[in-house]
Amino acid sequence: MAVQQEMSFLESVDHHFTRAVALLDLPPGLAQLIRECKVVYQLRFPVKIRGEYRVFRGWRAVHSEHRLPAKGGIRYGPMVHQDEVEALAALMSYKCAIVDVPYGGAKGALDINPRDYTDEELEAITRRFAAELIHKAGISPSTDVPGPDMGTGPREMAWILDVYQTLRPDDINAIAVVTGKDPTMSGIAGRREATGRGVVFALREFFRHPEHVRRAGLDGGLADKRVIIQGLGNVGYHAAKILAEEDGAKIIGIVEWDGALYDEKGLDVEAVKAHLAQHRGVKGFAGATYIEDGRRLLEEDCDILIPAALESQITAENAPRIQAKLIVEAANGPTTAAADEILRERGKFIIPDIYANAGGVTVSYFEWIKNLSHIRFGRLERRFEEMRGLQVIEALQSLTGRPVPEAVQRVLTTPASELDLVRSGLDDTMRTAYQQIWEVMERYPKAQDMRTAAFVLAIEKIARAYLQRGIWP
Repeated sequence: MAVQQEMSFLESVDHHFTRAVALLDLPPGLAQLIRECKVVYQLRFPVKIRGEYRVFRGWRAVHSEHRLPAKGGIRYGPMVHQDEVEALAALMSYKCAIVDVPYGGAKGALDINPRDYTDEELEAITRRFAAELIHKAGISPSTDVPGPDMGTGPREMAWILDVYQTLRPDDINAIAVVTGKDPTMSGIAGRREATGRGVVFALREFFRHPEHVRRAGLDGGLADKRVIIQGLGNVGYHAAKILAEEDGAKIIGIVEWDGALYDEKGLDVEAVKAHLAQHRGVKGFAGATYIEDGRRLLEEDCDILIPAALESQITAENAPRIQAKLIVEAANGPTTAAADEILRERGKFIIPDIYANAGGVTVSYFEWIKNLSHIRFGRLERRFEEMRGLQVIEALQSLTGRPVPEAVQRVLTTPASELDLVRSGLDDTMRTAYQQIWEVMERYPKAQDMRTAAFVLAIEKIARAYLQRGIWP
């Protein structure tokens, strides 16, 4: 199915869905049920700011309830709109299905530029928005669980939680109404890094398959691979940091809103992040070439390109000039449908967003489970594992008559922390999902790109849920 012109974000998501569902034999009407957004709430509310009332507009879209609760972040931005929210909610449905997280998809947004308001004003706006979401959109630990997204974080989640606990004091599971909380607020270790680390786990699994590596025109492993990252926000920063520090990759380019930095020898990610935090941009950073038109760096020769900023960054206009051998979509919808067609025709290997950036919702799921169980991971077995390690050491020393080296003793007697367990669960999730996507490619000869195969996998799982529950005859 050729794409003649650029589509909106929502149209692009629907285009990928239509391409994938054409390969399946679903009962009549079921595809439409899966594709369309179930409900969208548009909320308008006043807040008194600097002596006058201002009316704010927000949305909460629930795309699918084939599993409950629905799950999706809340983003704050001056350019958000309903179609974007619906597109993101749909991606959440498919994303959760791909990584076997038992959620439906949802998304929320508030039309606001956070930089225009003080912290106290943002708190007042967020608390009123939370009350609207609770009373009218019905968020709760069992029906719809928000989390952070662009423009929001643990602070905003804490405000929403506080409002919910005030309005629903009898809900014993109230702490699970939002995820992405600070660990001191019953959040979970590893959530902030989760999406970026998930991207890295996806890359590591890719490099475990030599035939996939060859198909992308690469060889070897991640070490010394030249990487360009667009967006050094939460996702891009953690992906870049982990790739450089743990995998030996070279971050040769970083693209930000005010331009880009380039250094073939590799950039110091921490130094760039510190400069960005201080100056709110990368311009003026010493020790690298500054490029004012940052998007041009997306077209620079590299091994791996990681768009981790906004949607629609790779378009029909620049797709013919993309030189990266492997594109890993850390952002939601960074590649338009038209660009996707061009890149596939050029033989570019793309690890799609609905799989690559699923680390955030996966660890949010772990946080939700932790909140519902009312106990932190590892609390019951921590000392048991320590004692078992000591017993193994005693047995080894008894059998060999020699002391066990201290380094080995530390490994055997150090039980897994919550962070260890979270990273282990995330790694397993990303590896398993990658393998399932490639199994689909083997079953469907026409699903020979990862995006189409991932959509097929998601649609199959959602359709199975509807059919097994008897929702669809």
